[in-house]
Order: sequence, then C-alpha cells, then structure tokens
Amino acid sequence: MIRTVYVYGSPVLRKVAQNITPDYPKLDALIADMFETMEQSDGIGLAAPQIGLSIRLFVVDGTPLADDDPTLKDFRKVFINAQITERFGEKVIYNEGCLSLPGLHEDVERESKIRIRYHDEKFVEHEEVYEGMAARIIQHEYDHLDGILFTDRVSPIRKQLLRSKLNAIAKGKYSASYKCRIG
Repeated sequence: MIRTVYVYGSPVLRKVAQNITPDYPKLDALIADMFETMEQSDGIGLAAPQIGLSIRLFVVDGTPLADDDPTLKDFRKVFINAQITERFGEKVIYNEGCLSLPGLHEDVERESKIRIRYHDEKFVEHEEVYEGMAARIIQHEYDHLDGILFTDRVSPIRKQLLRSKLNAIAKGKYSASYKCRIG
C-alpha cells in the first residue's frame, strides 16, 4: 500500500523517533509499504517519520543509481533502531533532495564513511561500515530519525535563501508526483 509522504512543516519530521521492538504491529507490512511508497515516489530512501510514524525505521534502495555507482547494485536494506556510531573519512559535498521537501535540492556536506549498528527486518543485529553514496543515503535517512532535514545541514546563508521556499512548502505550495500532506 502506498503511504502519504509528510512534507516540510509537519511536526512529525522534527521529532526524535523512538526505538521499536520485534513485536511492533504489522512490521512486515509496514516495511513493504515503505518500499512501495519510496519506489512509487522515485526515492532511494524513506524514513518512517516521512510517513507520519515517529519510529526508528528506514528503508533504502540505491539500485536506481547502480549504473553510475556499481557498488549500489544490491544496496536494498532495512534499518531498524539504527545508531551511527562513527562518521569519518573526507567530507564530501553532494546535491541532495528529499521526498519531504518536494522540488528542493541543495549541496550538503557529509562524511564519506560511517559505522552503523542496526537491526534488519528479522531483528538480527548488524554493525557495518559504509562509504561513498551508500554512506550518504544512510546518513540522510538516519537524520530523519533525529528530526533533522538536509536543509538543516546547509550553510547559514543558504538557509536564509531557502526560507521562502520552505515556507511555501509548509503552506502547501509545491508540486509532487506522489501523495503528500502537511500534518
């Protein structure tokens, strides 16, 4: 089932999400819905707060970028109760977008490598290191779990320049090819 994506101005996007347990109701269906919503929206990641749920869950699928970055060929994963334990490597700037900020793209600086501890969809615990685009995708989605949007990571001058665009999104003045709401 395709879920509605909450956009800038929705309070759920600014909350710190809560951990869940293996008995979270209908978790398998929720994960399937999140992948379907992300794919229908042409996204490569989706965090639960973006569909109105303040829980520590996000899904990623970097395979649409595999032609440009072969390391993403099989990068389709579920992250539950994730904790980034280390960010390292060089800082890299890349132009990011977000389903919760329709039509907005900005250069964001992030570390090139991360170490993350998380549970998969079967609640098996993992600790892994990611780098490059996979690390960027994870960091972007992980930020949603802490109530952070990519626009929070741009320079103060860029934030000032974005203010009118952000206010417009919060007032419902945006265009998106997927179901959105402010809530």
